[in-house]
Amino acid sequence: MPADRNIAFLASAAPPAQEALASLTARYGQVPPDQAEVIVALGGDGFMLETLHSTMALAAPTYGMNRGTVGFLMNEYAEDDLLWRLAAAEEAVIHPLTMRATRAGGEVVEALAINEVSLLRAGPQAARLRIAVDGRIRMDELVCDGALVATPAGSTAYNYSAHGPILPIGSEVLALTAMSAFRPRRWRGAILPTSATVRFDVLDADKRPMMAEADGTSVRDVVRVEVRSNPTIAHRLLFDPGHGLEERLLREQFT
Repeated sequence: MPADRNIAFLASAAPPAQEALASLTARYGQVPPDQAEVIVALGGDGFMLETLHSTMALAAPTYGMNRGTVGFLMNEYAEDDLLWRLAAAEEAVIHPLTMRATRAGGEVVEALAINEVSLLRAGPQAARLRIAVDGRIRMDELVCDGALVATPAGSTAYNYSAHGPILPIGSEVLALTAMSAFRPRRWRGAILPTSATVRFDVLDADKRPMMAEADGTSVRDVVRVEVRSNPTIAHRLLFDPGHGLEERLLREQFT
């Protein structure tokens, strides 16, 4: 049997996650996250994102077990052989996006997003956006319900529901996807290098307000949003062999 490891178990407030927390800590022990060799997150994808944000300053990788609903970023839940699974786990490294959102009054809000940064209309009328990439205007006007920039890890989430492309892990690209584009009606987005900085300017913001969202951080009445990949932050995720992010992304495309 592999040697015991210092494990920090973190759980969502959902009853199945709390029950798993009690059972696993009784069996494998518990240490604070800053003393852990590995962090085990118990919950769904939303809780995994919370865990990655809250522990990003720590060196320990994160291994998720699904005690929620979708669980795309999670492994199957099982109490037996956890030490074996941790020892054999495959690691995936993902980098978040940095959002810099400017509100109508001049306030600037910055936030990180592991999956995507999205802009959504906040009124009854379709939004109007101007899109620039690396300082060059690429679209003078996009009339839409919204738009988003997604990482490869987040490309199967909101991006995929908006008919954006699934991006392979490690592909060094981002997806720029429109939601319900009205003009240009058939525009479905673009694939950009991870080095790109995307800037959205909200046109006619008083009449057609928009909000921006980055992994739960919501900013209303935005007039400008800049999005870029942040290579200085690396989230380390662990997956059971044969069930890593690359396999999951492939599987999503054939179901």
